[in-house]
Amino acid sequence: MSLASYRALGRSGLVISPLCLGTMTFGSTGPGGWGADEAASRAIFNAYRDAGGNFVDTADIYAGGVSETFVGKFIRETNSRDAIVLATKFGFNGSSSPLTGTAGGTGNPHAGGAGSKNIHRALDASLQRLGTDYIDLYWMHVWDGVTPVEEIVPTLGDLVRAGKIRHYAFSDMPAWVAMKAATIASERRVPGPIAMQVEYSLVARDVEAEHVPAAREGGMGVMAWSPLAGGFLTGKYRRGETAGTGRLSGANPFGDSKFTDRNWAILDTLGEVAAELDCDPAQAALAWVMARPGVASTIVGARTAAQLAGNIAAAGLRLTDEQMTRLTEASTPAAGFTASLASAMIRKMIYGGHDVTGWGE
Repeated sequence: MSLASYRALGRSGLVISPLCLGTMTFGSTGPGGWGADEAASRAIFNAYRDAGGNFVDTADIYAGGVSETFVGKFIRETNSRDAIVLATKFGFNGSSSPLTGTAGGTGNPHAGGAGSKNIHRALDASLQRLGTDYIDLYWMHVWDGVTPVEEIVPTLGDLVRAGKIRHYAFSDMPAWVAMKAATIASERRVPGPIAMQVEYSLVARDVEAEHVPAAREGGMGVMAWSPLAGGFLTGKYRRGETAGTGRLSGANPFGDSKFTDRNWAILDTLGEVAAELDCDPAQAALAWVMARPGVASTIVGARTAAQLAGNIAAAGLRLTDEQMTRLTEASTPAAGFTASLASAMIRKMIYGGHDVTGWGE
């Protein structure tokens, strides 16, 4: 596999690289020095393109719009608009948001969310920053919990028909939201979502219970974000020595702490597999995610071109069946209610003691 080993994204004709270049670092000046200035961002972009990558993901909220501006500039500099699958997002509120450092202020409620008013506002602003007249893949960045799916689908479908976006998809939403959107679109014969973007890694596998099956049923490709669990799976953290060692040791933007006994055990197994492959733990972790059923592409970000090169190398790794099984078994989450419904034991009870494999499994 290489970055030029393209895959169709969901049930669509959009073909993408197995690793997507995430650009949240572009222009960011976040705590811990995890951002990249314009020169570093350009070097990262060019390194990704030189390796054959064609899928670039940004968002209107990243660095207050600077990420989109950089990405648009680099695409123009390289004359690569027709070759690039350009993705950006709407949903978070830039006028008052923890992501922009203005939380607690009073912002415009119509500068966020998935309502038609904000979708049109956000898209026009993104097109201007990116310096293009269309977006290949437009993501709803986050489910707002308010806007009816019946409003979201026709609004985004109309933008597809108008040519302002080519496709749309959902990020960070309940599985039922994406499935309802796919159903509405199918029944009304209008454009529907082609992908869902969710946190997915060896230490974050809860999406396998409902999101992954919903994506398969709805014709949506799975895009994994934070496949390295915010840096935890790089192996740079040590049990009992986590203070001041990286992003996860301070204010954690990834939710619950990654420093749990279960996760340390997973990291131990990952280290063993990486040693057998003579690679970094991060590369083995990425290879595992890329090989999981339903995963169309995996988002990787970087602060430097050298860091990106290490991630790109994961596209050439092949885990053996035994190594995949070992990592999968070591990281299997406790089965909740939904996952238990599809267990082998339940199926045997239903099918008279026989093993039965479902379609697409």
